[in-house]
Amino acid sequence: MNVVIYARFSSHSQTEQSIEGQLKECYAYAERMGYTVVGEYIDRAQSGKFDTRTDFQKMIADSEKHTFQGVLVYQLDRFARNRYDSAIYKAKLKKNGVRVLSARENITDDASGILIEGVLESMAEYYSAELAQKIHRGMLINAEKCLSNGSNPGLGFKVNKDRTFSVDEEGAKIVREIFERYARGETKAEIVKDLQQRKVKSSLGNVFTYNSLSHLLENKRYIGIYMYKDMETPGGMPRIVDDDLFYKVQDILKKNKSVTARTRGENEYLLTTKLFCGYCKEMMVGYGGTGKSGKQYHYYMCRKARKKQCDKKIIKKEYIEDRIVKECLKMLTEDKIQYIAKKIAEECSKNPDNISVKEIKNALKEVDLAIENLWKGIEKGQAVEMLTERLHKRQAEKAELEEQLAIENNKKVCLSEAQILAFLDYICEMPLNDLNKRRAIINIFVHSIYLYDGYFTLIINASKKPLNIENIPFDDIEAAFDAENCDFGECSSLQITAPPLSFT
Repeated sequence: MNVVIYARFSSHSQTEQSIEGQLKECYAYAERMGYTVVGEYIDRAQSGKFDTRTDFQKMIADSEKHTFQGVLVYQLDRFARNRYDSAIYKAKLKKNGVRVLSARENITDDASGILIEGVLESMAEYYSAELAQKIHRGMLINAEKCLSNGSNPGLGFKVNKDRTFSVDEEGAKIVREIFERYARGETKAEIVKDLQQRKVKSSLGNVFTYNSLSHLLENKRYIGIYMYKDMETPGGMPRIVDDDLFYKVQDILKKNKSVTARTRGENEYLLTTKLFCGYCKEMMVGYGGTGKSGKQYHYYMCRKARKKQCDKKIIKKEYIEDRIVKECLKMLTEDKIQYIAKKIAEECSKNPDNISVKEIKNALKEVDLAIENLWKGIEKGQAVEMLTERLHKRQAEKAELEEQLAIENNKKVCLSEAQILAFLDYICEMPLNDLNKRRAIINIFVHSIYLYDGYFTLIINASKKPLNIENIPFDDIEAAFDAENCDFGECSSLQITAPPLSFT
């Protein structure tokens, strides 16, 4: 008989040697019984409590190929520690002509063997549940005593043999330095860069990153607070940083977070992927810098100009974005708002189904037809067992398709004219410097901008005809909606020098 060996070890008190021991026993058992081992399936650091094990699932799937007749395990708890999973997967294997064999437990195929197997599986499941409870209970007891539970203690701490914490002076010196530097006004980026240059490692032995530094600065353990889940115990850890320094740093962190939120819009280049050099047609990208006075500057620059391959001058971010937004707002007159809302609502109602929805609906029709034919075959008594199995597969396929259809339908956006009007009115009422307003206006109207030294040409999304920024014929907006074969969101070539095809 051909068999495969399934071996597994969990992460608790077991190692790679556990796999070697299981394989040794299984091969010896197979030799005694005259079995031929044709394969191995091994899951490392995987709990038998759950069935989401890579090699385990591969083994179950491979059983359908009928290349082996037995799955040999060291003992039954290696197969599963959950009676439900054990029964389900043994049934799948049995259906494919495969039985589960234990090298350590001499279980026969008769009624008594089945009883013994059930008892052993029940014990394995009980052991797994009891072990989890013991582990959780043990960790809670350790936490109440402020002892280590095995997790990383953090830079500046070390764990003693009795599982208590003490200060690692070498690491603590780095921790105090980081807190003091940040409190003096140095940025996280500056501190991280310096630590990396000095090859200072984090508590995990890795190079410092922005995230690891942030985690360190917010860690209450440094003021002597022991933490386990939601439980905090003041005085449970040795102190490394005093309260005044720690809470000064927390205040700075809080202020910097709010400043980051306020200035995010200043650093967001709204015309990225839409602004192009008028001369070489290369995309213009945002870049910024800080002057000697500390003032920040933000510009758009031609990519080729950055490489000295184009003479296009840079342009201030705020200036060009303001000009574009103001020109686009000229289109939002009352009559144009009503016209645009009406036309967009009509477009929404024309074709409510996207390509995915259509494909899923077509697939559902095919599945329904197949199911109907299978029922007819079953009613006529044609290979009932085989047709029933195929019917179940088709029904499962239908259920999956219906779930996908529900997801796709939830993605659909079908806006009414009133909703679009309300949104456009709201956009108009927002202040000009509001980031959401500027972003919305640019997303709605701007397809591309071609920037020259002294003028620029704007191409709007609603038109097949490009519009020069110096003389925008607003009537073309209506003509664009009414034009035959209007492709919303796409533009044709410029009336002046045509841009590359990839930009049109």
